[in-house]
Amino acid sequence: MDYRWQWHIIPQYLIRFDPEHQHWVPNLLLQGLFTTFRLSVWATILAIGIGSIMGLFSVSGRLFFRLVSRSYVELIRNLPPLVLIFIFYYFISDQVLSHLGIDAWARSTPDTLQHWIWFLSAPPQHLATFISAVMTLALFEGAYITEIIRAGIESVAQGQREAAYAQGLTRRQTMRHIILPQALPQILPPLAGQLISTIKDSAIVSVISIQELTFQGLELMSATYLIFEIWITITVMYLVLTLSCSLAVQYVEGVVKRRYGHQSR
Repeated sequence: MDYRWQWHIIPQYLIRFDPEHQHWVPNLLLQGLFTTFRLSVWATILAIGIGSIMGLFSVSGRLFFRLVSRSYVELIRNLPPLVLIFIFYYFISDQVLSHLGIDAWARSTPDTLQHWIWFLSAPPQHLATFISAVMTLALFEGAYITEIIRAGIESVAQGQREAAYAQGLTRRQTMRHIILPQALPQILPPLAGQLISTIKDSAIVSVISIQELTFQGLELMSATYLIFEIWITITVMYLVLTLSCSLAVQYVEGVVKRRYGHQSR
């Protein structure tokens, strides 16, 4: 390949010196990485909430709750995520959030609050788009988390439920004190995989101009034509993020197994 490598240019897109404040600040690629992390964290938190509720609905004794859960899972899992992103972008962000004035409210807040909004989510002028992206990812990933939780609950032997009922425990008490503690060690490994999947799937929101890592890479590639250097750097940054999450979840998994495994014995 007749390609001229220019790795020496890449560091300036990771970090730059701010002459106004006289210190080093993250540049485009690191800013994209931080946006990807924030997007993944909020989407994962919301997805776990949705998945937990729908997972409990799927094993409920009421037919209505089971139908709601099954309808949600089948609808979301059989739609392309790109279609969901455009639906939420043009409906939630462009219609609902714009009428609520989310962006205008964020821009009118004091500078300190705007700084925290930017630190925790996105710049105030892009807050509505960020929220729509989080909701899309959360609904998409939540459908898979629903199935993970359902499978974990159903993996607990039926005899555990019967023994709990024989002791006079209600269905809710049985689920809280008997079933879920035993299901949790079974749920964590696939849940960790879904967390990493959320980080990777977040790249798709670049199509609605969320300035995450992939979007910044596309912008830099168009401006500099450093195709290989930029995408190799982005690949390494994604690997660092996903491997760090994997190690953290493995540690949590070990703690849960030691705690609840001892209790189950």
